[in-house]
Amino acid sequence: MLHVLYLVHDVSDPAVRRRVIMLKAGGARLTLAGFRRTAEPVEDVEGLKPVDLGPTRDGRFAQRLGAVAKAAASISASLKGVPAPDIVMARNLEMLALAQRARTAFASSAPVVYECLDIHRLVLREDLVGIGLRGVERMLGRNVKLLLTSSPAFVRQYFQRFGQIDAPIELVENKLLDLATDAAQPPSGPPLAGPPWRIGWFGALRCRRSLELLAAFTRNSGGRFEVTMRGRPSLTEFPDFHGFVASEPHLQFMGAYRNPEDMAGIYRQVHFSWAIDFFEDGQNSKWLLPNRLYEGGRFGAVPIAMAETETASFLDRQGVGLILREPTQEALTEALSGMTAERYEVLRRGVLARDPKTWSCDRSDCRALVATLERVASDSRAGATGAIAA
Repeated sequence: MLHVLYLVHDVSDPAVRRRVIMLKAGGARLTLAGFRRTAEPVEDVEGLKPVDLGPTRDGRFAQRLGAVAKAAASISASLKGVPAPDIVMARNLEMLALAQRARTAFASSAPVVYECLDIHRLVLREDLVGIGLRGVERMLGRNVKLLLTSSPAFVRQYFQRFGQIDAPIELVENKLLDLATDAAQPPSGPPLAGPPWRIGWFGALRCRRSLELLAAFTRNSGGRFEVTMRGRPSLTEFPDFHGFVASEPHLQFMGAYRNPEDMAGIYRQVHFSWAIDFFEDGQNSKWLLPNRLYEGGRFGAVPIAMAETETASFLDRQGVGLILREPTQEALTEALSGMTAERYEVLRRGVLARDPKTWSCDRSDCRALVATLERVASDSRAGATGAIAA
């Protein structure tokens, strides 16, 4: 059984939990190690007790660099008693910095897999900070044997453009992890009645511009539109989030949820899925394919995307969804204000007519991912044997 040492930036991140579920469902054995954004150590992630590398703070890059340096100095002690892995899988750049130290701790030649699902704005800067970070990534990437990323635009706009990682690339989209049911079957059930028409904004809530746009739109819609938010609001981006939402008559925040367990229930309570993010406008936000795109599509929520983004290109290829021509209240009103039950049903049926595998992955996809990692490990062992023989 393939043993993966999974190094992560935040063991409390729901996306980390989903990847753990996926790797375990694919047949891998995991050791999970990483930082946390919680006050106390995380005791359990899907039956695993993570190796705690200490706390970090969201948005505090300098603090995170210090935490990485501290963890690098003590990584041997942190991983004491852990069996040598077949693969070291590093999620995000800061964990790639620890991957080589981990290999040294095990006196191992285990290949490194780099999982990069966002392109941070700092690495895109044209000043010394950005140039330096890209240089560090290229240096650390010399030992990378496989790059996992979630959007083809990340490859085109960053990895190929800057020549960052000279390794094979595996695209693993942010699809809904659907292990409890047959992912090939479309969802059942009648459409949600409207008005009011409900827009769901779920996941990492970090975009103040989206919040303000949705607030203004619903405030001026006369109660015909409402917005339901669930997930983890970034209080570093809008510390007044809860007060702002409470002051708006047609916005509501319903707290956290479990992914994938709660997905069907929360998306069947909304008509539309907000698949727009201006957090890093023109860069990461333009290039990503967000989780909520796939989650909403799986359960028939009509996605709303911004023109000239990778998400809009994806929806255009599928022939579904609504695309805003510009990021304004007027454009959102233009797209939605004439909504009727008949028009909504046409939009919803278009989403449901897509192959459900467009939106979700099942156990076969989990096995395929682990099989790819096994090939990387096998090729590495064969290469090491060949080098010794030579």
